[in-house]
Amino acid sequence: MTRLRSTCSAIVAASLLVLTAGVGASADTGATRSPTPDGVWRADGYGMIVTIRDGTLRQYQTTSIGCLPGPSARRSGADRGETLYDSTDGMVVGVRPAARPNRAELRFTHAPGYRKLNRIGALPRNCLRPAPSGPVAAFDTFWQSYEENYPFFAAKGIDWHALRDRYRPLVGSNTTEDELFSIMRDMLDPLDDAHVDLTAGPDRYFGDTRPGTTVPTADFDRRIRAYIVERDLGGRPLTEYANGRVAYADLPDGQGYLRINGFMGYLPDRPPSHLGDSAELDRALDAVLTPERLGRLRGLIIDVRVNDGGMDNLGLQLAGRLCDRPYFAYAKQARNDPHDASRFTRLQPIEVRPDPASTRYTGPIAILTGGSTVSAGETFVQAMMGRPGSTIRIGAATQGVFSDVMQRRLPNDWQAGVPNEVFRTRDGRTFDGTGIPPNVPEPVFTEDEFANHRDSAFDRAVRMLPTTAS
Repeated sequence: MTRLRSTCSAIVAASLLVLTAGVGASADTGATRSPTPDGVWRADGYGMIVTIRDGTLRQYQTTSIGCLPGPSARRSGADRGETLYDSTDGMVVGVRPAARPNRAELRFTHAPGYRKLNRIGALPRNCLRPAPSGPVAAFDTFWQSYEENYPFFAAKGIDWHALRDRYRPLVGSNTTEDELFSIMRDMLDPLDDAHVDLTAGPDRYFGDTRPGTTVPTADFDRRIRAYIVERDLGGRPLTEYANGRVAYADLPDGQGYLRINGFMGYLPDRPPSHLGDSAELDRALDAVLTPERLGRLRGLIIDVRVNDGGMDNLGLQLAGRLCDRPYFAYAKQARNDPHDASRFTRLQPIEVRPDPASTRYTGPIAILTGGSTVSAGETFVQAMMGRPGSTIRIGAATQGVFSDVMQRRLPNDWQAGVPNEVFRTRDGRTFDGTGIPPNVPEPVFTEDEFANHRDSAFDRAVRMLPTTAS
């Protein structure tokens, strides 16, 4: 069993007061609107009801068979017509009124896009009474959470109903925690989805990756970094920024090499925070993209072959330093019909927007990708697909997980990670499961590559990008 803690949007974001460069915001800024009134609100999709009362926002996680309290949040401020709440799970939630009466918009501030809220009269009765407990209740909530929210059963050829029929008879009031965890793990294992996970207390965790790919662990990252410095850079050091998560080296003939191994954790000894990490990413890019360097840079290699994900907005922020005009990045939508896996919320287009106050590189780029490019690393790659100018992807397909991850509480206080969104290209394609394919396929960190002291993807990028000599 491989272990991969999901880090795209299940990540804890400790604080944020603004949405980076406006990326992913609703078209309606709401700058002159009053704060969202108290009340009870149901999200379109996401299996979520929200109550707002006396400065407290509380989430309830719902399925057709039950309702469990989720994280709460206290009002912490306001920004541009949006009321901000600091959540007990470390996230920051922003809520703003929508244009229509009894409508509102909610967003988790480390991720682009928003969730549409519709006012309802009162909290459903099953949210007001104690939830059933025991192994059977935990199993039923587990199964129902994926049944109503997971979009990819058909694409993966998984009969989720058949798995329920096979495993539910094995669960009873005397089922042990070890037995129940083993049953749930065996049901999730065929999904081969790195955004699906199960946490059962401090000692039991299940997560998996697409077969044939390597989990981007810290040890693997250190091994690859050392190999790149020795083999590709000929011993020249990488200059590190952002707690070592961003690194840069000048290459011969006017080329540059930028390595990003994650879109989070840019501040040492501090929990991930979009506000802090965003500022740190800007500091790193300011140091790399200096006017002097931009004057001689002919081609840039961006290496995300080992990237464990993080916050999607940071990938959009990086993309905004690599263009000179706004462009379509991707569109998000979430499954929103518990009974029909083909029904989704309305598409939300997300843009890359250049930062006019910062230095930007707009020349040719080669992006190196592979199976250890995960989550926010992949949404960055997808955002770069529509970039104006010369951009090429070299290497192998990415991991194939894009959705924000809902952490669903079970009645026994276990947590199940449930992705429920799709990220689409302008023409409606998705890359969930298969990953984003390269334009130019090359082997990536295979044993044969190591044994023969090769890095074919890097070498191809060097050959394909322009140089000073050319």
